[in-house]
Amino acid sequence: MYLLTAEEMQNLDRTAINELGIPGVVLMENAGLQVVKEIKEMIGEPRGKTITVFAGKGNNGGDGFVVARHLLNAGAEVKVLMFADINDITGDAKVNLNILQSMGHNPYSIVNPNSLNIVKLSMVYTDLVVDAIFGTGFRGAVSEHVGKIIEIINSSGNPVIAVDIPSGLEANTGQTHGTCIKASRTVTFAQAKIGLVIQEGPLYAGELIVADISIPPNLLKSQYIKRFMTTPETVRNLMPYRALDGHKGSYGKILVVGGSQGLSGAAAMASMAALRAGAGLVTLAVPDGIHSLMEVKLTEVMTKPLPETEEMTISLKATGAVLEMMEAYDVLALGPGISTNESTVEFVREILPQLGKPAVIDADGLNALVDSPDILKTCQAVPVLTPHPGEMARLLGIKINEVQNNRVEVALEAAVRWNAVIVLKGFRTVIAGPDGTVYINPTGNPGMASGGIGDILTGVIAGLIGQGLTSIEAAVAGVYFHGLAGDIAALEKGMISLVAGDVMDCLPKSIKVTINEEV
Repeated sequence: MYLLTAEEMQNLDRTAINELGIPGVVLMENAGLQVVKEIKEMIGEPRGKTITVFAGKGNNGGDGFVVARHLLNAGAEVKVLMFADINDITGDAKVNLNILQSMGHNPYSIVNPNSLNIVKLSMVYTDLVVDAIFGTGFRGAVSEHVGKIIEIINSSGNPVIAVDIPSGLEANTGQTHGTCIKASRTVTFAQAKIGLVIQEGPLYAGELIVADISIPPNLLKSQYIKRFMTTPETVRNLMPYRALDGHKGSYGKILVVGGSQGLSGAAAMASMAALRAGAGLVTLAVPDGIHSLMEVKLTEVMTKPLPETEEMTISLKATGAVLEMMEAYDVLALGPGISTNESTVEFVREILPQLGKPAVIDADGLNALVDSPDILKTCQAVPVLTPHPGEMARLLGIKINEVQNNRVEVALEAAVRWNAVIVLKGFRTVIAGPDGTVYINPTGNPGMASGGIGDILTGVIAGLIGQGLTSIEAAVAGVYFHGLAGDIAALEKGMISLVAGDVMDCLPKSIKVTINEEV
């Protein structure tokens, strides 16, 4: 699924109108019909129902006029409350307003403060609210008067369907700067707008429907859009076919390097997750002092001891041994439970430029690079970094709120700067590639805010790279599988009690349902 900015959508509209000759009024008609279709899905047949349409003065309001007309024709009682004087309406919106008036239906202007009582009364006798106030061009905060009306709508308890985007939400940023319509369902047109799926967007959009309004999808090719929402189809298309004559060597050899005294579980989970993701062979290399523990703890994963420090962490002296081992492996997962011991940090910084194979770097593997992140530029293969917002902030030398307020931009900046794939974890995890490609992941839930969950993601991504996926393909698919496993686990266990082991247990089902694997 493509994710467009408001400007990109406007360009798409203009191309459809000017190059294909599709009149704007036709696009508006199609948009209104799609909203009516969803209204019928929400409340059944409109006949006998009361529906209030809030319309602005732009094209979004014009869509609302189309909706009102078709609902009237379907036998509904429709009230159109307009945030403008009739003489302020122009263009295609004016065409549809004129049709509405010719049918004997006159909208009521609510531009004055004394209109609040009319809005309150309307909300008492309404089965559904249609939000057609502001479109995708909206920026900033709504006015005080409009904000009061939105508050009345939100507190009414009535279902709300938003036309293209909830009024008060920015299409490009997903941010609100004050009051915003809280929709039950949003019908957006042609393609999804990025603000609907990031930041506060999902909290206000409700169920998101992407509706066809007759703009040919191939017009997007001329736009060079590189932003996407990950879907099950996206992931299915990335997964390799398993041949009947395949064997364990066919599906990747993964080396996980991590663990330290007190942090052995992180490395163990990353290793098992790589196997659950489909890797053929996984070896866990840990400090010598905890090696015997790992041999007992892990059955399916092979283990190797490494030179260690006095604190029982991986020593700089392990560099040669790991590089030699990597000659027989396809990908390195580096960081889970590795610690920030000085010698261990030097080991991380020393090994990356010499590796020659893809690496998935997480946890203290990332923290080891805080003072010298540009080491990543020297990697011979594109690495995958999986920072949470705090780690991302430390790597870039900025504040966490700067990361969280600009998640897409920050992830892209880091990906380009370090020639890496960035997996910026959190609500709607962002995956950014060095070529400017961005994916937003829809799976996952708050129950996954638990220790060890990130270690599982590291292993899953590494396991997928081992099966032949590129770094960004593995990140996209891995994040989706990981989040869906968390969603499945939350259904079974609840979010509050969710632990990393629950997510691990649900990885097989997550992968199976996504790729429609038959057994």
